[in-house]
Amino acid sequence: MTEVEDRIAAGSSPDGRPDLPALGVKGWLRWTWRQLTSMKTALVLLFLLALGAVPGSLIPQTGIDPIKVADYLELHPKLGPFYDKLGLFDVYKSAWFSAIYLLLFISLIGCVVPRLNVYLRGVRARPPKPPRNLNRLAGYESFTVDSADGFLDAATRELRKRRFRIESYDGAVAAERGYLREAGNLLFHFSLIVALIGVAWGSLFGYRGTVLVVVGNSFANSLAQYDDFSPGRSFNSEDDLPPFSLKVNDFSVKFQQDGPQKGAAREFNAGLTYQETPDGPEKSYDLRVNHPLKLDGSSVYLLGHGYAPKVTVKDGTGQVAFSGPAPFLPQDGNFSSFGVIKAPDARPVTLGFEGFFLPTAVIDDLGPRSIFPDDLNPALVMTAFYGRPQAETGKPESVYQLDKSKLTQFEGDKGDKLRFQLAPGDSITLPNKAGSITFDGYTRWVKLQVSHTPGLYVALGGLALAILGLMGSLFVHPRRTWVRIRTVDGRTVVEVAGLDRGPERGLGDELQAITNALKPANALKPDRPDPQEKT
Repeated sequence: MTEVEDRIAAGSSPDGRPDLPALGVKGWLRWTWRQLTSMKTALVLLFLLALGAVPGSLIPQTGIDPIKVADYLELHPKLGPFYDKLGLFDVYKSAWFSAIYLLLFISLIGCVVPRLNVYLRGVRARPPKPPRNLNRLAGYESFTVDSADGFLDAATRELRKRRFRIESYDGAVAAERGYLREAGNLLFHFSLIVALIGVAWGSLFGYRGTVLVVVGNSFANSLAQYDDFSPGRSFNSEDDLPPFSLKVNDFSVKFQQDGPQKGAAREFNAGLTYQETPDGPEKSYDLRVNHPLKLDGSSVYLLGHGYAPKVTVKDGTGQVAFSGPAPFLPQDGNFSSFGVIKAPDARPVTLGFEGFFLPTAVIDDLGPRSIFPDDLNPALVMTAFYGRPQAETGKPESVYQLDKSKLTQFEGDKGDKLRFQLAPGDSITLPNKAGSITFDGYTRWVKLQVSHTPGLYVALGGLALAILGLMGSLFVHPRRTWVRIRTVDGRTVVEVAGLDRGPERGLGDELQAITNALKPANALKPDRPDPQEKT
């Protein structure tokens, strides 16, 4: 037989490697589970989770600001739909992010449970017997004594004083400490599981909504009054919302007047009155940034503010078609604010206006703009449109955008497009006797966020446990120490050896301190024994 035939007959492949049996379904499942529950996989999944959260910070999210999402889709007609298919406008509810989250959760449990069993067995185990050749250890001291009587008892007391766990053997004492280091590692991984449970709890049973409230107006905690609302997956109905209501009575803001940060908001406060229940007593609260109002498990935060010009629009018949404040949205740090005013009930033509409210208005080569966020020289710069009355379709429309597809812009006296600037109290009559608009004044609005995160404190507790676990794993030194007495050439020799089980920490001066505490004043230091010597 040839060499190749001999290998085949012996159960090997022609190249000399043994033929391994097929894994089968159970084998592949076992291999997959081991790969998923390995520490390497857990770290990779944790990195992917952090990497997946990056788009949630850089790309506008539907649950936080749907208006910015709509603007992004309009400005990026090719990239926007691609992002939408990937779920990047709602990262934390996307299928891929949930898959990473769930796999990380399973991987951490698979890592922690087996290691916990190993750790518990290690805690119950006795400190091991001293090695045969203690002098081979990096930390080693020896000296001679006149008598061994009571010496091991003294060594036991000294080691207990240093918080070692002691086990006595024939002619030796074994000591061990530092079990909390592995406990710190386990606590850190367990804390990640706790944090994930807290986040999952909040995303399932919590909710978050935002609403813009003009000063002087009220808000009741019902779905119909939110500008946008993001419920958890297990949020049942409006019955889960606490029945509080509030009113924004006033708003004050202070801006930096000079220096490199001129125009920066130094403080802004909203004066509220609220009721926790419809028939409850009315209470007052000063709502500030990072000082939310707590109501029945929900928190009301102050997110932003802006201006709302008050205007009166009359149609061609002299009837008031619109009257009141219209919120305008800031476009820059100086609060040049864009907004629209709609008068669909005007006759004989419907009217619409869009433009800017400028709190400190100037007109220069850059056009009309605001040069400071406070209301030092307010002005309303607008243009006007008209169109035929349309039947109501019931389709919701944004109050911040004007659909100009069926509207025509008014023309000015010189045949160009009509544009006008109004100061508070000014009015303008529209061409063709279509109506008029009066700038009555202005007020402010505030943007509020109402959120309920039931798992918040669970997640924070997980982070606190993670810090404790890291401290335990970083600052606890697992060490073993042995004290052994033996007779060499008629002399009583005491050996003291130590082993640091941590990564590159070393024994420091502790072994020398133990040796000095045990060594009598007249003790002699023998020559270091031959590593091959039998004891």
